[in-house]
Amino acid sequence: MRIIAMHKTNAANEAGQPPSPELMAGMGQLVGSLFQSGMLVATEGLCPSAQGARLVFAGGKRTVTAGPLKGENELTAGFGILRARNLLEAIEWATRYAGTLGDCVIDVRPVSEPWDCGAAPKPDAIATRRFMALRKADARTESGEPPSPETMARMDALLQEMKKAGVLVASVGLAPSAQGTRVRFANGRRTVTDGPFTESKELIAGYAVFEVPSAKEAIEVSADFARLIGDVEIDFLPIVKMENH
Repeated sequence: MRIIAMHKTNAANEAGQPPSPELMAGMGQLVGSLFQSGMLVATEGLCPSAQGARLVFAGGKRTVTAGPLKGENELTAGFGILRARNLLEAIEWATRYAGTLGDCVIDVRPVSEPWDCGAAPKPDAIATRRFMALRKADARTESGEPPSPETMARMDALLQEMKKAGVLVASVGLAPSAQGTRVRFANGRRTVTDGPFTESKELIAGYAVFEVPSAKEAIEVSADFARLIGDVEIDFLPIVKMENH
């Protein structure tokens, strides 16, 4: 099964502080070993929320709030990774996606690239960058009720258009939090809470996708991650749909 681990942000992440050389080296070794084992499928970090925006769609109206963003309902129903020229273009694609769904909340933030943290120079030829359009969970998604066939048809048509345009990099749908596990590492202790979750107030800082027999294996690996970065909260959720384009 595929499990996503979504870890929450901290003050250093939100301030845009670059990771220390020691953290970079430790994370590189951990990620490398997990990829080699076949357990790790994908992993990404996000830039500070000051570089993003929150889109609230209600009653046919859109409200855009520029970052930095305040943590409110940070449960996640799914997300897409988009390639766009800038934040405004990514917002417009996310707006079109929301148009297939109705009322919803979507955060749009840049995905952290190696040059964002000084790990590599930025290639001159790149005119676009990746953004995560993260849809927040709500009563509809938490109920586990699938979208109507009409909604699915609209979504699929738009995703195909985005794929052909070179905009859609990946799309991921997540199970309701009732099927998940929340793990908090604090002061050297680990607390495990089975879903459904209450609304977390901490923004997402990044994610890792695991191919494992059960969530237990992914949760055990998270202890190595916590030893590197310190106190952290991580939500583990089954992936119900994942497509890379």
